[in-house]
Amino acid sequence: MKANREYELLVRKSGRGPALLRAPSEVDHVEVVEIATGEVALFWDTHPSVTGRLARGLRADLAALDADAFIAKWRRWQAA
Repeated sequence: MKANREYELLVRKSGRGPALLRAPSEVDHVEVVEIATGEVALFWDTHPSVTGRLARGLRADLAALDADAFIAKWRRWQAA
């Protein structure tokens, strides 16, 4: 089963403006949540300039990979 059937991507931005205009102290939050339980499977605090690229990569893999392969691939980047 595709990962996007089991997981949902949530992106919470710390500000409303473009990433280049936000303060360096602002942090965005990116979460991958298990749909069935509502538990957070993966979580990142990111700088605004990185959030968009991370979200695009996660969305692409959610659509392309099965659930186990998706978690295995992205869990190693969670602590980085």
